[in-house]
Amino acid sequence: MDRKKKEKLKNILSKKRDDLVEKIKHIRQDALGQSQREASGDLSGYAFDMADVASDNFEREIALGLAANEQELLYQIDDALKRLKDKDFGKCQTCSKVITLKRLSAVPYAQLCISCQKQEDKLSKE
Repeated sequence: MDRKKKEKLKNILSKKRDDLVEKIKHIRQDALGQSQREASGDLSGYAFDMADVASDNFEREIALGLAANEQELLYQIDDALKRLKDKDFGKCQTCSKVITLKRLSAVPYAQLCISCQKQEDKLSKE
């Protein structure tokens, strides 16, 4: 892969990374930045309705789950940027074959070629 294509993929990864960092920050602020009373919109001193509390807790768990998923993607992007820096980018981590440009254009942080990814997916389903 030539330098120009690598630079383009690096820019895509960097932009995607910046967007993810911002998204994670907002998710965490929304989920953790408010007390239970503020989140429910009840600022009075009265007791909480248990159904509202459960619903709010469920929404927080979903938001934190989304943040965890986004964090995992961020790790993959950071790893891809490191591989670019180390000149190890674009090689399958399993078989060491070149990952196609078509695949890297679709998933710039891909660590595996298509055939190894299919094998990995097959094993994870079992």
